[in-house]
Amino acid sequence: MSILKRLVLDVLKPHLPNGLDFAKTLADLESGYHVKYEVIEVDSQTESVIITIEGDDIKFDLINEAIKSMGGSLHSVDEIEIINQKPADETV
Repeated sequence: MSILKRLVLDVLKPHLPNGLDFAKTLADLESGYHVKYEVIEVDSQTESVIITIEGDDIKFDLINEAIKSMGGSLHSVDEIEIINQKPADETV
């Protein structure tokens, strides 16, 4: 079973919500999400940010919908880390 462990996203967002609230909202989507929020560029109405999300089983669709609901736009998926993990009940 393949599990998404890490995503690096290039996102364009309005100034509000602020970075702290934006990152907290993403982190609160699932237990165990670790979110890093890095501002790359700022203009009069928007911010370009790099968002790194790490977790045990990241749900991309949930992340993407949350970004949209806060007025953001996903420009690109810059990094992906997926592992192939056997289910706990599977024997070797």
